[in-house]
Amino acid sequence: MAVKTTGIFCRPGCPARTPKMINVVFFENASLALSAGYRPCKRCHPTKLPGEASSLVRQLINLVEDHPERKWQEQDLVKIGIDPSTARRHFKQRFGMTFSTYVRQRNLGRAQKHLNKGESVINAQLSAGFESPSGFRAAYAKTFGAPPKHKGGAPLYVAWMDTPVGPMITICSDSQIYLAEFTVRKNLEGQFKKLSKTYQRPILPGQTQITHLAENQIQDYFAGHLKSFDLPIATTGTPFQDQVWSVLQTIPYGESWSYSKLAKTIGNEKAVRAVASSNARNGLAIIIPCHRVISKDGGLGGYAGGLTRKQWLLDHEARFS
Repeated sequence: MAVKTTGIFCRPGCPARTPKMINVVFFENASLALSAGYRPCKRCHPTKLPGEASSLVRQLINLVEDHPERKWQEQDLVKIGIDPSTARRHFKQRFGMTFSTYVRQRNLGRAQKHLNKGESVINAQLSAGFESPSGFRAAYAKTFGAPPKHKGGAPLYVAWMDTPVGPMITICSDSQIYLAEFTVRKNLEGQFKKLSKTYQRPILPGQTQITHLAENQIQDYFAGHLKSFDLPIATTGTPFQDQVWSVLQTIPYGESWSYSKLAKTIGNEKAVRAVASSNARNGLAIIIPCHRVISKDGGLGGYAGGLTRKQWLLDHEARFS
């Protein structure tokens, strides 16, 4: 949305003062607005991806990854010119946790990997940035439910990525992907708790080879280069839900089915509501393409990630099919 009197373009819904509609011009995307000579708004940042991680968040994550042995404190941030309260706010917006909590959870995940390799508890403690053995044991037991020991239950790792329609979260182990969701989904915390309880594994910030594989494929999907996913998935549904999710993966890219057609395909044409409920409980957005199921009358039906996002996905696939 560009404003002729100011020469600025914004996202719809920008918190800046609403202009008179006579002065407004709409563009399909930011690139066209830039080409027309408008400059991006400094409040809503329309050239960035929706919900994109700030440069501060990326900077701090790089610091954590480049210095895994360090236990970052607020005074450390001040020394490098970062306001701790700003860092705390940015991390809460992005991850739902403070920077210090992120560092602690990330380091505990590293400690668990050291223990699983057969290393000593003291080495795991130092790798997690804990000076006190008692402090390390207490933090570890709170996270993993037991004192540190060799070859304990490996955690699942949660990572965040940006997409053209908003941030996504993935949860992966070293061998499978368990969840891929848009962060706007309701009850995301409930899904975390269900996964952790079902598999008896804590969920910590971090990445695995499967995380990187999933992110690469998701990025290829949004670029229009990938039409079907090849990922080792793990689901936590009932037998009926697993059946529905399996059939969902057979819906061709660029096509859409009705809920009733999906019900008939699984052999129970009366199970339309149960099919819709199973769709809503799919925890692998895009990978298991529940967005390709719409109402019989051509309406969008429902979508846990939001109907605007569902329409975008269908239009995206139609454009590249």
